[in-house]
Amino acid sequence: MRVSLSVFFLFAVVVSFGQMARPVQFREELFDFGSVKEEGGPVTHEFLFTNTTGRFIKILSVQASCGCTTPAWSKEPVGPGKTGFIQASYNPKGRPGYFNKSLTVTTDADSNPIILQIKGQVAVEGDGVNTDYQVSNGSWKLKSGSFNMGKVYVKDEFTIRDFVFVNGGTKDIAYSGKFVGPAYIKVDISPKVLHPGEKGNIKISYNGKMKGQYGFQSDNIELFTDDEQGSAKSFSVYATLEDQFPDLKPEELAKAPQLRLQATSLDFGRVQPNATTEREVQLFNAGKKELAIKSVQGNCSCISASAKKTTLKPGESSTIRIAFNPLERKGTQQKSVTVYSNDPQNPVQRITFSAYVED
Repeated sequence: MRVSLSVFFLFAVVVSFGQMARPVQFREELFDFGSVKEEGGPVTHEFLFTNTTGRFIKILSVQASCGCTTPAWSKEPVGPGKTGFIQASYNPKGRPGYFNKSLTVTTDADSNPIILQIKGQVAVEGDGVNTDYQVSNGSWKLKSGSFNMGKVYVKDEFTIRDFVFVNGGTKDIAYSGKFVGPAYIKVDISPKVLHPGEKGNIKISYNGKMKGQYGFQSDNIELFTDDEQGSAKSFSVYATLEDQFPDLKPEELAKAPQLRLQATSLDFGRVQPNATTEREVQLFNAGKKELAIKSVQGNCSCISASAKKTTLKPGESSTIRIAFNPLERKGTQQKSVTVYSNDPQNPVQRITFSAYVED
């Protein structure tokens, strides 16, 4: 009788967590357009998602946070394991400067909406010929004051990105070849001597395995030149580190670890401005191999998040503790915690939460 009750309880837990897993899994929930021209017309990005359930899912609505963002989406129901899209189009006309907009996606599979974000910098036309390069570092002109590597896999090889810059000064500028930064980042600049008005290329190579951490990472590098307006040039390098999984057959996926979260959205309610508020979210390994929690990260310094256990056997559950400290913030706050694991189907899962910080 005890064995039967135990089996029944385990089955109930698996079903419960399976029902609470996010049915729509987006490959990304934030897209950075970088620098866009005000006169260049609308820019568009497609957010792709996968139906992780065993039934058809329909997108009921997509609401943009402003009229400058025009959404489109898969109108027909998306079958199990199939891919759909949410398209975001942003019109930069008459909107110079930084933008950060959201799309609220509602489906018939989950009452909790999914928040997608687009951001970028609208560059206005100027008197110079290189209006895309409006960020100055001495005489160097760049599209951004930092280097965003985007997604970097934790593997023993370098991910490479190229960043174009312009000599906006009146004299030649030579790169000395001297570079200060961590060992997992390499820099190559060509040409070594850049004439006034010329474009050059900064090649950043980033080794995720050498970094050895997961989630959003920020590092600083310093390059040395003979630029009279600032010979030492400091930049931030951003990257989001994840595991890369091989394509698995259905029978292999059936045996893999599976991370299930009890909830993917929380409401902290009204909180005091100088007090830390805590919540816990249960997680469960619904797979047949050991689940490893690689990292749990909040999206701001006001969040502290950690998993009680970082390895879970098949059928085992644990909790994630989330602590929110308003740190002089006021009003409505929208924050998130990202969980990185070795679940090959859903290695990156996000918990969003809202809070209202009282005066």
